[in-house]
Amino acid sequence: MSARPRAAWPLVAVFTAGYLAAYLLPTVVGRLSAGLGLSPAEAGLVGSTLLLSSATAGFTLASRVERHGPRRLARLGLLLAITGYGAAALTTLLPLVVAGAVVGGLGSGTATAVAAAGIAAQRDPHRASALGLLSVSATAGALYLTIPHLGGGHAIPLAAIAAVAALVWPATRWLPVGSGSGRAVEGAAAATAATAATPGVRLPHRRSGTVLAATMLCWSLAQNALWGVSGRIGLTQAGLSEVTVGMVFAAGLGAGLLGVLGAGALGARLGRAVPIGVGTAIIAGCIVASSSARGLVSFASGEILWNVFYPVVLSYLIGLSASLDPHGRWAVLAGSASSLGVACGPLTGSLLSQYAGYRGMGFVLCALLLLIAAPLSAVAVHTSGRPLVPGSIRRRGGMPAAVVAGRGGASAALLPQIGVPEQEVAEIPIPSRARRRRKVLAS
Repeated sequence: MSARPRAAWPLVAVFTAGYLAAYLLPTVVGRLSAGLGLSPAEAGLVGSTLLLSSATAGFTLASRVERHGPRRLARLGLLLAITGYGAAALTTLLPLVVAGAVVGGLGSGTATAVAAAGIAAQRDPHRASALGLLSVSATAGALYLTIPHLGGGHAIPLAAIAAVAALVWPATRWLPVGSGSGRAVEGAAAATAATAATPGVRLPHRRSGTVLAATMLCWSLAQNALWGVSGRIGLTQAGLSEVTVGMVFAAGLGAGLLGVLGAGALGARLGRAVPIGVGTAIIAGCIVASSSARGLVSFASGEILWNVFYPVVLSYLIGLSASLDPHGRWAVLAGSASSLGVACGPLTGSLLSQYAGYRGMGFVLCALLLLIAAPLSAVAVHTSGRPLVPGSIRRRGGMPAAVVAGRGGASAALLPQIGVPEQEVAEIPIPSRARRRRKVLAS
């Protein structure tokens, strides 16, 4: 049986469906405000409710993906997304729109949890997460170019999210059925799935994981506080039309594609601490520039530059959370904490802009990002060890061990598993020959 994990593209597809609602948040919130007569704070609250339900699903499923089966959960999440967002798009009654958004958010969070757990089990989690961000950025960019030409109202963006979830559904047939099926997980992923489904497995790197989850919550809150009101900044403060704002967002997401490609090409050459710390500081400056924009040039410059670095840092954060636990539990927990920050972002941005203005909001968010850049970098430095993979067993006499592990006759369960942290070498004291001779003579 092959020791190679399953292909990453079904996970990338499910990742795209799960993350798309957050990427389309500015147009969803803006159209809820305009189409249903809501105030900016009320529309932001609806957006936060949607994303809060997504985060709730992620926290609930953090350690249960393999137990219930990735394919089953992914299909359940996509079904909830299709039903919820589709129902919200078909009505103008506010209670029904909110209820549909909550159901759709649960679906998005379920799909994201499945994708996060699967990405953590890949040979290269950073590459898989970069592909996911590449896919969702391209999809969102295409929708930002298309939605303004399809009419007004809140129905179009919500229906678009539901349509993408429906298109992703066929990809779930290539996901594992579950840890209880012999065909569900192959080769090196088999032991990982079985261990992940065992309740007694201890969660590693608890301190680093907790700090990472808390700081990712604040990091995502700052990003989405601006992202949730970026549309209103462009329309009201910069004086642009909806079509122009949509083109700026599409250009920003297109630039983000280049950023993701650059992050994938860079890989681990600079480690994780430098891209995360320096990238977060650059993002903080971009937020100030975007929130202070008074025209097309300043608004477009801030948004595009921000969108270049945002997915780069996010891809390294996802890879960092995946490296903390090969079973994907920290990836799901940190991702859910990030979703919680995303959920609080629109409301936070609306309240800050209402009481401090867009420029004041930008300076507050900038200070928050600069404050958390240090602990994020510290976690990256502290957990920078390499995963243990077959063929790179770093032990005394590691080359013979790698040869033995690589032989085809070895059992897959006995092979070093992908992503398993290296065990520490225990030093065993051996008495010298002279000391043993004295003991023999004395006896």
